[in-house]
Amino acid sequence: MRRRLAAALIVPALMLTAACGGGDDSGKKKDSASPSADASQPAVPKAVASADPMPTVKGEAGQKAEITVPKGEPSGKFVVNTLKEGSGAVIKKDDLVVTKYTGKIWKSGKDLTGSYDKDGSPLVVPAGSQTIVPMFSESVLGKKVGSRVLVVAPPEAAFGAQGQPQLGVGPTDNLIFVLDIDSIMPKKAEGTQAPIPSDLPQVKADKDEAATITIPKNDPPKELVDKVLIEGKGPEIKSGQTVYMQYSGAAWKPNEGKDAAKLFDTSWKTGAPFSTVIGQGQVIEGWDKGLVGKKVGSRVLLVIPPEQAYKDQAKGEDLPANSTLVFVVDIVGAV
Repeated sequence: MRRRLAAALIVPALMLTAACGGGDDSGKKKDSASPSADASQPAVPKAVASADPMPTVKGEAGQKAEITVPKGEPSGKFVVNTLKEGSGAVIKKDDLVVTKYTGKIWKSGKDLTGSYDKDGSPLVVPAGSQTIVPMFSESVLGKKVGSRVLVVAPPEAAFGAQGQPQLGVGPTDNLIFVLDIDSIMPKKAEGTQAPIPSDLPQVKADKDEAATITIPKNDPPKELVDKVLIEGKGPEIKSGQTVYMQYSGAAWKPNEGKDAAKLFDTSWKTGAPFSTVIGQGQVIEGWDKGLVGKKVGSRVLLVIPPEQAYKDQAKGEDLPANSTLVFVVDIVGAV
C-alpha cells in the first residue's frame, strides 16, 4: 500500500508483528510492513508502574504530549504509568481500542510522527492481542477510556532485536509513548444482514472472525457491485478520510457451488482492522469507488471486476490474473 507521509507509515510499522504475515495484498496495492517480535525473542517483561529514571510529560490529554527524556540510561523495564485516569469503560481483552499517541526514541531523542502531527491518524489497538507489539496491546489492557498513559518500552516489549529501520528504531532502542485512550471501536458491523440475490456471492459474517463467502455457479458481473448488506448509522465516508475496516477477500472462481470460497486475505488474522486513506488511489479502484459514500457501521459486499482490481497481474496461486474479486467489508470507523 502506498503511504502519504510518515504519519501514515508509522501505524502499520508500529502495530503489525511477524505473526501477521502470509496472505496476499487484499485491497492494498503493496504489502504493509510487518516487523515485530517473533517466537525467538526473549519473553516480554512484566509491566511496572514506575522505574528510575522516568521521562516527564507536559500537556493535556487530547493534545500532543511534550515528552522530556531524562539524563542517564533507561532502566530496561517495561513501564506502564497512568498519568490521568479516565472515567469511561474499562478496557477488556480483545477490545479494539482507539488511541492517539505521541512517541520518542529514548537514546536519540528523535520524535516519532504521531497522531497529533499533520496527517497523523489514531492507532487502533486490539487489547491483549499477541499479534500486536506489547507496548500497545498490553499497555491499554485494564485501563479506562479517557485515560492518558505513559509507556516506556524496552526492545522486548517493542520491536525486539531486529528494531524497526523504517522508523529509525535500532535493535537496542527503548521507546517512549504517551497514549490517549479515546474510545472502543466496534469489531464488526451490527444489525440484520439484508438478503443477497442468488446470482451474487452469499455471505455469512455473524461472528468475530473472517467471513464465509460462497460463490454462485453463474459468471461474475462485469460491472462493480457495492451492495450494502447492513447499513450503518454513522456518517458517510468521504474521499480522503482514513477508514478502518474488517474485511475478507476471495476470488470469484466459476462453479464453486455450495463450498465456501478460499479466502486469499482477511484483516481478522491480525486482530486489528485494516486502515487506509480511501478515494485517493492508495487501494485498488474497486475499493475507492465502492466504499466512498457508504456509512460508518455498514457491511458492504464488493464484487470487483479485473479492470478495477489487479487486471492481468496474478497475485499468487489463489488470485490468478484477470480475477474478479469478492470482498466483505465492515466499516468500523473513520477519521
